[in-house]
Amino acid sequence: MALAQKDIEVQQPPSDAVSSLCFSPKSNFLVGGSWDVKDNVRCWEISSQGGFSKVSTTHESPVLCTSWSGDGQRVFFGGCDGKAKMWNLATNQTQQIAQHSSGIKSMSWIEEMNCLATGSWDKTVKFWDTRGPNPVHTIQLPERLYCLDIKYPLAVFCTAERHIVVYNLSNPSTPFKTLPSPLKFQSRAVSCFIDKSGFAIGSTEGRVGIEYIQDTNGKSFAFKCHRENSGSDIYPVNSISFHPQWGTFATAGGDGTFNFWDKDSKQRLKAFTKMPQPISATSWNFDGTLFAYSVCYDWFKGSEHYNPNNKSQIFFHPTPEAEIKNKPKK
Repeated sequence: MALAQKDIEVQQPPSDAVSSLCFSPKSNFLVGGSWDVKDNVRCWEISSQGGFSKVSTTHESPVLCTSWSGDGQRVFFGGCDGKAKMWNLATNQTQQIAQHSSGIKSMSWIEEMNCLATGSWDKTVKFWDTRGPNPVHTIQLPERLYCLDIKYPLAVFCTAERHIVVYNLSNPSTPFKTLPSPLKFQSRAVSCFIDKSGFAIGSTEGRVGIEYIQDTNGKSFAFKCHRENSGSDIYPVNSISFHPQWGTFATAGGDGTFNFWDKDSKQRLKAFTKMPQPISATSWNFDGTLFAYSVCYDWFKGSEHYNPNNKSQIFFHPTPEAEIKNKPKK
């Protein structure tokens, strides 16, 4: 295991569980959404000296997801109340731009379409251009949305009952492909490959599936991770994040660890020291030199294991190329 002693803690983290982390696509500003009663959306400036709180805002309910506009000027966030808001960082003003009939679990800004996609427990994904009160398009899903990721034109929506719905957003009226999850348990995280040829999906049962959209050669596979005691203690995969340059990826789990992987050579690149609590969310910065992760209770084991004395923390890991770059097959 690699020691994480060089990892730097962000100042003024949320006081409750962190649900989402998201780096700006233009700079080293990090946004986090949380279950805090107040200041449940925060923005930090990350530098070699540390992570310092810049500005925060409060949503009326717990915040489940966040996203940035392509220019790095605005932040979007969605909550348990079914509302999504746009936050102008220059003016510190927020305005509601989306509404669902149930909580918004995941979202993604789509620069190529100049709109925000929001996915909800109400079994829909809606697309908003931020200037009008009504969605410009709505996708009906077979079940409640649990996670989504979009790298235009590829969009992947994962729902309850292990459904996966794949869209080519150049034709958003019809699904490109529907399939059951390759994993036997509930979907927890999904992330598209940077070349848009497929996606990685993580489940509550310590397993990741590598799925190719056009899998004519049987390249798709799955592997176990985030397990302890020879695999008898199994934890959820809470987050999957692909490196923006190399196409390698990080997983983080309820066991309190994160790992770097290479899907092409099918090997783990690096394992890191176990943290005292689960890792709930992760994000790479725009050039892949910083990896942020949040350490807090993820509620996977229920309320009986919650300890209010354990505080939420956010760290960032300066990542040298040697740790994350692709390696040849062993």
